[in-house]
Amino acid sequence: MLNVLAPLLLLLNGLAAGVLFGTQLGGFPYLASLPTDRYVHAHAFFGQRYDPAMPLCLVGTVVLDAVLAVGADAAPERTLFAVAGVLAAATALISVTKNAPVNRWMRTVDPDHVPADFQNIRVSWGSWNRRRSLLTIVALVANCVALGFLL
Repeated sequence: MLNVLAPLLLLLNGLAAGVLFGTQLGGFPYLASLPTDRYVHAHAFFGQRYDPAMPLCLVGTVVLDAVLAVGADAAPERTLFAVAGVLAAATALISVTKNAPVNRWMRTVDPDHVPADFQNIRVSWGSWNRRRSLLTIVALVANCVALGFLL
């Protein structure tokens, strides 16, 4: 069973970490450099494309980490899978409560009539995105280390 679950875990966690790492390297810095009207269009464009895939990757990571943590024979792997699962769950929580609502709202914003606090929303979204990126990347590292114990 491990030979099926472990690659699937690395695939899902790796996809989530890769997407979020990419947003830190280029996606958000590019968005942040745009004037407000272009930012609204670009953010809405990106947000609607990542929203369907990312929840599947994160929920799959949490579930597989839980299964592997319960099924692990030794404490190091069990602990690392559990920690990775908690980190992925925290990422999902941030996504659902902080980032996804802004993504949905952004699709309704008129670029010619943005709210007065728009810059604060922009900065807040970027800050929460940075946090969830770090959590997901650390979860991937924990999963890789856990699987290293099993090799």
